[in-house]
Amino acid sequence: MQTAIAPIRMVDLIGQYQKIKPQIDQALLDIMDRAAFINGPEVKQFQANLEKYLDVKHVIPCANGTDALQICMMALGLQPGDEVITACFTYVATAEVIALLGLKPILVDVDPMTFNIDPAKIEAAITPKTKAIVPIHLFGQCADMEAIINIAKRHNLYIIEDTAQAIGSDYTFTDGHTSKAGTMGQMGATSFFPSKNLGCFGDGGAIFTNDDELANKARMICNHGQSRLYYHDEIGVNSRLDTMQAAILDIKLKHLDEYNTARRNAANYYDTAFANHPNLKAPHRAKNSTHVFHQYTLQTCGIDRNELKKYLAENQIPAMIYYPVPLNHQKAYLQDGSFPITEQLCNCVISLPMHSELTEEQLSYITNTVLNSIKTIVNSN
Repeated sequence: MQTAIAPIRMVDLIGQYQKIKPQIDQALLDIMDRAAFINGPEVKQFQANLEKYLDVKHVIPCANGTDALQICMMALGLQPGDEVITACFTYVATAEVIALLGLKPILVDVDPMTFNIDPAKIEAAITPKTKAIVPIHLFGQCADMEAIINIAKRHNLYIIEDTAQAIGSDYTFTDGHTSKAGTMGQMGATSFFPSKNLGCFGDGGAIFTNDDELANKARMICNHGQSRLYYHDEIGVNSRLDTMQAAILDIKLKHLDEYNTARRNAANYYDTAFANHPNLKAPHRAKNSTHVFHQYTLQTCGIDRNELKKYLAENQIPAMIYYPVPLNHQKAYLQDGSFPITEQLCNCVISLPMHSELTEEQLSYITNTVLNSIKTIVNSN
C-alpha cells in the first residue's frame, strides 16, 4: 500500500496551483475589486501574450475548445452536406461539431506509431464533397502536417488544427523551419480545460489564424455575429473567455514551457522503466514534432489492459483509457469502413498519471507497481 509518498493524481492541479497561488489569488482579487468580469483588460493581455508565444497573427479567445472548432468551421463558410475528414481515434468533440453544423464527418484511421491521423488515409477518403481536414494533435505531438498541407493544397481543402492536447509542441518542416501546433492550417482551435497543459480554472478556448479576414469573421461569430454593438453581420454564437480565466491563463502561460519540460522529464522516466518490456510499448516520439505529453499512453501486449488498470487502482494509482470505443462504433457516428489501428488501440491503450508535479518518488512507485502488476497478471494466467 502507498503510505510514504504524496497521493498520486492523474493530473495534479492542486500542486500546480500552490506554486503560483500568490499571483493567481491577487489577480482574481483585482478583478473582483474592479468587477470587470467580461472583456476585462486581462483578456486582451492574454490574447496578445499568446499571439507572441505562438508567433501567430491572431488569437481569438472563446468559451471552450468545442466552440473554438465550431466557430472555425462557421468562419470558413462550410455548408450542410460538406464533408470534413478527421481521425477515428479521438475524443468525440471534433466529430460532434462537424455533425452539429449539418456537415458530414468522414472518419479515417490513424498512424500506428503516433496515433495521429494517417495522411494516406486522408487522401483516399477525399471526394468532390470534401471541404476540410481536421488533424488532431493527439496526446501532445503534432500530426504529420507537412504531408497534410500538401494534400490540402492539391485538393483545395481547408485545414483546421485541433491542438487541444498539444499546445506548445513544435513541428519541424523538411526545410528546417518550425511552427507551433495550431498555427499551420488556415485555422487552429484549442481548449483550456483545467487538465490541459495550459488550463484555466473552468472552461475556456481559443482560435488561432494568420488570416485577417478569418480572424475578423471569427471575432464576430464569437460575439453574436456583431461587427459593432447591435449590428449583426453574421449568424453568431455567444462564446467568450471570461476575465478571470484569462488572468489565470496569462499567469500560467509564462510557465508553459516549464510545465511541458516537466512532462517530458516524467515521460523519459517512464520510457526508461518500460524499455524493451515484452508486455508494454512506450509512446513513439515523431522526429518532426516535439512531444508535450498531455497524456503518457502505453500499449499493452499479451495482457488484459483492464486487469492492469484494476491492479493500479487497488494500489492508489489512477489510470485512464483514452479511448475505449472507436468513434465509428458510437451510435451517433456509426460509419462503415476498416479502422484496424483504431480498433487495436481502443483495446490495448492505457494512460498513466502525467502532469508537471510528478516527483521522482511518485514515478518510481508508479513504474514499480506497473511492472509488479504485470508479473502478477502474467503469473495468474
